[in-house]
Amino acid sequence: MLLARTFSGTVGEWLGWRAPYLVAAAAALVLAAVMAYAVPSTTPAASATRGSYVALLAEPPRLLRAEPELRRSCFYQATVFGGFSAVWTCLALLLTGPVYGYGAEAVGLLALVGAGTMLCTPYAGRLVDRHGPGRVNLVSLLGVLTAAGVLAAGSLGGAAGLTALTAGTLLLDVAMQSGTLANVSRVYALRADARSRLNTAYMTCAYLGGTAGSWLGVRAYTAVGWPAVCALVALLASAALTRHLAPRRPTGAPHPRMQRPRRDRP
Repeated sequence: MLLARTFSGTVGEWLGWRAPYLVAAAAALVLAAVMAYAVPSTTPAASATRGSYVALLAEPPRLLRAEPELRRSCFYQATVFGGFSAVWTCLALLLTGPVYGYGAEAVGLLALVGAGTMLCTPYAGRLVDRHGPGRVNLVSLLGVLTAAGVLAAGSLGGAAGLTALTAGTLLLDVAMQSGTLANVSRVYALRADARSRLNTAYMTCAYLGGTAGSWLGVRAYTAVGWPAVCALVALLASAALTRHLAPRRPTGAPHPRMQRPRRDRP
């Protein structure tokens, strides 16, 4: 992903904005041909062939209804990835706009700061194993909030603004990837026999959140500017943090409104 951002920025600077899409389409076709040749044929288990394909597609929504912890992880990732997508979508507009006046290549070079995530995510994985996903989620959401404040200084321009953008995007990358590890750890622990379907539900929600974040980010940037994008990131992270800190009922416990008052027998 890091190299793809840098590569697409460079190609877009040289050949125009359509060129990265054409290269991506060609790469996808080549990859499809390689996988058709390299991936071995397998025979599904008998239990996997009982239902129809339509029923199999309906499984992720059913799991979302049935598993509160899956919904929780999906909400965290949708909000954080929404803020992440808003930043990276509008960052190109900021850097190529009048405040900085850079080209698309500069956006790709800035993406290289995300290489720090390769050093931090193994440590985050060990923290998930040691302390559980909840604490890592908490630190990650606080990191996203902090990143939003740091990124807001990017509207200053010049060396100070560029430093804020570099530090803010690095912190946002690390926080999102660490939160992803915590979320996936929680999701995969739910049902070992349905991990592919759980992952389908999780990734669908994540990318729906990312799409919505890009859409909202562009409109916030167009209407107000870069500070509005940072405010959007903070708002999304605050929503996830509020959900995380809210008291949760034990799994399977009835809702308080569903409990009938107890009557003492004479």
